[in-house]
Amino acid sequence: MSTSTTNTRQLVYIASLSAVSFLLMYVQFPLIPSANFLQFEFSILPALVALLIFDLKSAFAVLTLRTLLKLILNNGGVGTLIGLPMNYIALSLFILALGLGWKKKQTLKSYIIGSSLGTLTFTVAMIILNYVYAVPLYAKFANFDIKAILGLANYLFAMVLPFNLIEGAIFAVSFYLLYLAIRPLIAKM
Repeated sequence: MSTSTTNTRQLVYIASLSAVSFLLMYVQFPLIPSANFLQFEFSILPALVALLIFDLKSAFAVLTLRTLLKLILNNGGVGTLIGLPMNYIALSLFILALGLGWKKKQTLKSYIIGSSLGTLTFTVAMIILNYVYAVPLYAKFANFDIKAILGLANYLFAMVLPFNLIEGAIFAVSFYLLYLAIRPLIAKM
């Protein structure tokens, strides 16, 4: 197979996975009833499939394209403009940790290590980003002052921390199950 055919095929996969990732952003639900504004969705899975099939660069391309599609086609205003960059950064860290920890040596042990590291970096990033970025911006531009409503420490450690730990664990388990299901197909590629 020629290099141009391989590159074209890869671009088609990346575009298709980006579209699926964007569509998965519509399927959201809260994990913590008292924080129903923290929504879980599976849009990371297609980016992780790109990581599995190709490489980190392709996974980041899927994540970037789905993010741009969200901004262009389904921009929810202030909430999207504040939340989407945080989502992008945190998911990038999860993908990076999993890619570095598991991609070269695809064993269950390396997957657990990579996904655990991904979950921890993802969670720490979301706590920091909420503290320095989201909380002040939501208070200023969306009239949603979480400090006044719940208290900053309560919000960060009773909502953001458990939400992101649970979210990272769900990402890890759901992708591993997906990996097991599609592994025979990928072997044929």
